[in-house]
Amino acid sequence: MKLKKKDKVIVLSGREKGKRGEILQIFSEDEGRVLIAKINMVTKHKKPQQNEPGGIQKKEAPMAACKVMLVCPKCDKPTRVKLDKLATGERVRVCRGCSEVIL
Repeated sequence: MKLKKKDKVIVLSGREKGKRGEILQIFSEDEGRVLIAKINMVTKHKKPQQNEPGGIQKKEAPMAACKVMLVCPKCDKPTRVKLDKLATGERVRVCRGCSEVIL
């Protein structure tokens, strides 16, 4: 998976199509799911616990990683990512549109 935590992404399909957000958590590669801030909100009914009140709460739900695409910080467009090696031997992600290194 070429996505990392704190990357800015755009949703490609589904009811949240076109919305942008930041990745909060990446689940295992086998699962292929990501948690994005304020995207794919679901309601959760929670019973009251000893110290916590109950009620209906809204929270983010994981969504498939194939439904999101990385947004290049320089050109501000959704982009496919290419992996390149620098002269130092370090592998970095590169935007296919503007050839800018994505950190």
